Amino acid sequence: MSVATSVLVLPGLGNSGPQHWQTLWELRHPDWQRVNLGNWDSPACDDWVRALDVVVQACSSPPVLVAHSLACLLVAHWAHCSTFAPKCVFLVAVPDPQSASFPVTARGFAPVPMAPFAFRSLVVASANDSFGSLAHAKHCAIAWGSSFVDIGQAGHINADSGHGEWDEGYALLQQFRD
Repeated sequence: MSVATSVLVLPGLGNSGPQHWQTLWELRHPDWQRVNLGNWDSPACDDWVRALDVVVQACSSPPVLVAHSLACLLVAHWAHCSTFAPKCVFLVAVPDPQSASFPVTARGFAPVPMAPFAFRSLVVASANDSFGSLAHAKHCAIAWGSSFVDIGQAGHINADSGHGEWDEGYALLQQFRD
């Protein structure tokens, strides 16, 4: 089966609800595909890695990956073991699996691989993200060889922190892709 989708959306824990920017961006772009990673509430990293690899293999050309939160850690694990490379990766709100706020239901995401990616990537972070510090996000970006953007006091960059359509993020993605 060949998937013609050029953009794969990778939600984090809970699968990005109806008011989340990932969902709203998908509504703008019906050709974008949300990857079904399986168990959204008690994810196992290995299962998510396998699910992502299957979908990327099915793409007719290297896709753009748009990851939020836990899916950023998924991309790091996937990049470490996959032979496939996306066109580029947009990583938003990288969580810290060592933080007290990291969900106990997410298994196998630590330690986070800290090897450089073999593809272009951009990490977008907030100065007051309750799931991961700005320093952690910057550390990941440096280790992965990613570009880095600090968008200031933006919470976890999700619907709960007031980022519905998140037009600024969409503009960042478009600039980065080009």
